[in-house]
Amino acid sequence: MSEHAGSVPSSMLRSPLHERHVALGATFAEFGGWAMPVSYPTGVLKEHAAVRDAVGIFDVSHLGKATVTGPGAREFVDARLSNDLGRIGAGQAQYTLCLDAATGGIVDDLIVYLHDDEHLLLVPNAANTAEVVARLRAEAPAGITLTDHHRDDAVIAVQGPKSDETLAAAGLPSGHDYMHFVEATLPDGASVVVCRTGYTGERGYELIVRNEQAGALWDHLLAAGAEFGITPAGLGARDTLRTEMGYPLHGQDIGLDTTPNEAGLGWAVGWKKDAFWGRDAVTAEKAAGPRRILRGIVADGRGIPRQHQQVFLSAHVPVGEVTSGTFSPTLKKGIGMALISTVVNPEADVSVDIRGRREVFHLAKPPFVPSSVREA
Repeated sequence: MSEHAGSVPSSMLRSPLHERHVALGATFAEFGGWAMPVSYPTGVLKEHAAVRDAVGIFDVSHLGKATVTGPGAREFVDARLSNDLGRIGAGQAQYTLCLDAATGGIVDDLIVYLHDDEHLLLVPNAANTAEVVARLRAEAPAGITLTDHHRDDAVIAVQGPKSDETLAAAGLPSGHDYMHFVEATLPDGASVVVCRTGYTGERGYELIVRNEQAGALWDHLLAAGAEFGITPAGLGARDTLRTEMGYPLHGQDIGLDTTPNEAGLGWAVGWKKDAFWGRDAVTAEKAAGPRRILRGIVADGRGIPRQHQQVFLSAHVPVGEVTSGTFSPTLKKGIGMALISTVVNPEADVSVDIRGRREVFHLAKPPFVPSSVREA
């Protein structure tokens, strides 16, 4: 449930930028225990459009931040998380999964930033940070240190086709390759990590900075991006943007009851690695074939799918459940994702029970909207 600035419960954690969001008139909601801006008076549709057409700025400081340091840190992480860290070098980032060792279920999906073989930064989802850190810490040998920086660092995302111009105007590095990062120094001497990552499908960057410097950096970016139409955007627009890309959200599309095979995330698994948590379970499932798979759905009419609504192949044959759904501001129709039985032909039409009324949907492979995220 959304809250206006004045009614945010004191029990929620707050971003170091919270007062700036209040001043901008943001509406807040709880995300992983944090009070984060859902939207501003501009509204989700205009915030969404700003990211697609110009540039938007998001506060995503609720995301986790944790470091793994010490001799052998890279090998230690590689033997536990799903993706193959041998695929990247220093100064690169990688999407990966923390799987349950016994079941192969997805504990979390996260980004690993490889500084060097003895220094890695992990960015998990807010609600799962403590669990990911605890699981790694429980197996860390002598000399490997796990440090949770969840409440110490802020994350600011600058996303959209004018993101390069905005960073350049701010005197920050831009133009580096997708999933690469650069460490830079702010005018006040503070360090900032600028990474070509994001969750919107548009070209963009995520900047990680200490809490003490977050306010000055936010203000600096807003001033630098003013000529390019920079617009503060909340997590409402972030959700519509990521759904248009088919990016899964942990706790909705993926979770402990979902494997990477079911989620279509086999590309984030180092299948040739000797070890990672859940390897036996997901390898066996891959060989046998998963029972269900995460698929995109697009409305034939005016229906807008919502989480937990049932999906039917015919009038009386349930074949799955909607995991995420929204109105696509770009396509002007309802889209979503659903876990659907693998017996269903991927070219079949299905129906979704929306408030007791069956609406027809086409199965589709995301992204629903062309992505520019990998463009040079």
